[in-house]
Amino acid sequence: MAKIRFGDVEENVITREEWPLEKARECLKDETIAVIGYGVQGPGQALNLNDNGFNVIVGQRKGSRSWDKAVRDGWVEGKDLFGIEEAAERGTIIQYLLSDAGQIAQWEKVRAHLLPGKCLYFSHGFAITFREDTGVVPPGGVDVVLVAPKGSGTSLRRLFLEGKGLNSSYAIQVDATGRAKERVVSLGIGVGSGYLFETNFQKEVYSDLTGERGVLMGAIAGVFEAQYNCLRRHGHSPSEAFNETVEELTQSLMPLVAENGMDWMYANCSTTAQRGALDWRHKFREAVAPVYEELYESVRSGNEARIVIESCSRADYRERLERELAELGNEEIWRAGQAVRALRPGSAQPSRPSDETAETTGAVSGGKARVTK
Repeated sequence: MAKIRFGDVEENVITREEWPLEKARECLKDETIAVIGYGVQGPGQALNLNDNGFNVIVGQRKGSRSWDKAVRDGWVEGKDLFGIEEAAERGTIIQYLLSDAGQIAQWEKVRAHLLPGKCLYFSHGFAITFREDTGVVPPGGVDVVLVAPKGSGTSLRRLFLEGKGLNSSYAIQVDATGRAKERVVSLGIGVGSGYLFETNFQKEVYSDLTGERGVLMGAIAGVFEAQYNCLRRHGHSPSEAFNETVEELTQSLMPLVAENGMDWMYANCSTTAQRGALDWRHKFREAVAPVYEELYESVRSGNEARIVIESCSRADYRERLERELAELGNEEIWRAGQAVRALRPGSAQPSRPSDETAETTGAVSGGKARVTK
């Protein structure tokens, strides 16, 4: 384990150099990894593990859209694709990658197959941290671990196919066998992590829910809409408003931030942009700070978890979700965005599949490759 300074704090991280793929395969050579769920994280993790040479099977409800996607990706019923219970029975490591609501609904079926010595793996701390609401309490004698890629399953797969990686956190809740660490680290390397940093289940879910509702999704969408609507109210065209609000950020500035940081991006902008950014960032920070404190408290108290559980357990959840997404997509800012994207040089405007239905194809270096996936 290497110690690396992040800002003002020295943290423990595990890199591919320290724990190479060959070591990970050796640690798990006698294991059967059952990936339960093939929606958001399941496809990327299952495909990456398979291509990296691990023994992987998939468990999914037959007849579902996710089952059909697994078949399209090359998993074969009766060979490495099974119903949820049969996969859980066959697996020595059970990667529990159903949605948070799905984990609650299927828990008793999966729990019945968690025999002593097995390993229960999560990619989100939700079910364990909020166990009083979810009812997910693992039996004794089972390792309970977590690897949480910092991005969608689609991104995990795409970066893997490009020979890159997505950073992940890892945690050990229960080490019943004495092998929990080698299991979780090997799985983290196997799914395609760039490096692994330590956390625990509670911190993972608190940071994840705050990030999803904050800068990663909720806040950025709200800020986009506020600026776009402001420009439109003052007579700017949809094209101009969208380009100044979204297109320049995503196509020009964020890649610069990703390469070398915010200060470097500022240094490579005009002096007018620099001055405006440096002067106004404090006002925006102070304006949203109270909202973040309110958000974090809602996460910490379990209120956000209860909202998710109640909403996702409704019989009409899928229909309500589709209506909400359609309403969002029909706002002028995003309709303008479709036209802008179509005009990018060399761009053929693609369809917009969700993580659950996105297709991923192609082979990959490192381990066996299932070409049909």
